[in-house]
Amino acid sequence: MGLPDSSQDLSSEMEVDAFRKIFPLRFFERHLSESLRPDGRPLGKARDTIVNLGLVSSADGSALAKIGYTTMLAAIRMEVMTPSTDSPDEGCIAVEFHMPPICSPTVRPGRPADAAPVISKRLLDTISSCNMIDLKELCLVSGKAAWMGYLDIYCLDADGALFDAALLSAVAAFSNLQIPVVALNDNGRIVAITGEEKQDNASITEKEAVNKERRKLTLKNIPFSLTCILHKNYILADPTAEEESIMDTLVTVVLDSSDQIVSFNKSGGNALAHTSAIKSCVELAKKRGNELKQILGEMDVD
Repeated sequence: MGLPDSSQDLSSEMEVDAFRKIFPLRFFERHLSESLRPDGRPLGKARDTIVNLGLVSSADGSALAKIGYTTMLAAIRMEVMTPSTDSPDEGCIAVEFHMPPICSPTVRPGRPADAAPVISKRLLDTISSCNMIDLKELCLVSGKAAWMGYLDIYCLDADGALFDAALLSAVAAFSNLQIPVVALNDNGRIVAITGEEKQDNASITEKEAVNKERRKLTLKNIPFSLTCILHKNYILADPTAEEESIMDTLVTVVLDSSDQIVSFNKSGGNALAHTSAIKSCVELAKKRGNELKQILGEMDVD
């Protein structure tokens, strides 16, 4: 009985890799015809997802979300601001999405990634339109002081479905957020109370407490998203960066906690989003939303 020919196996693997690089679309379509993808996933299945909370000790709330290799780190910093005259009883949220060169070989040092401001705006629009956060909860003193929440999301690995992972990290970071303790000082200004001051009863009594202890926000309506690729009669959920580069018609469905559609975005490609395709994407998004609810629920996210 002869031994396996390892050189022949290696040669075969090299031929497959060469075919994949030279004819990437044909390579993928061979798999799609069998309702599978090169990574072994069924067409409608998302990648394994991990969420970790509170990884940034210097932030008021933080989270890391990982979908496959796509990795996002979100951190929230709270600052006191003067509210606008139009909304004297409301705070404000700002969102910034960052793509450093470490996240992808397509991002060049010294040049901001084109996708970064687009994703920043989509994230802010999503958080605002679904009313996830009651901005009145961020009010400290009507017309005088309110919280400004700065949400920064850093893409550590950009392997497809960036918006989905960024939104998940944002939701998790807000669930982890602890509103700092502040008080009015003798001059009538809002000041932060440090841990040492909180233990010093004399210091606290000299100030009028605005909120006496760190508190969490009430997340009223949590959004979840799923990006899909439309290619011929195929629908691929949660695409990798390689899949996005080969089959460039992307559809992103955002649903809220009640499975109501928050937004539907189509970008790139010539494929038409027919009614049946839209319905299929929405159904896949509902299934994905239930998966993410379970993941966040295990972490005691409201």
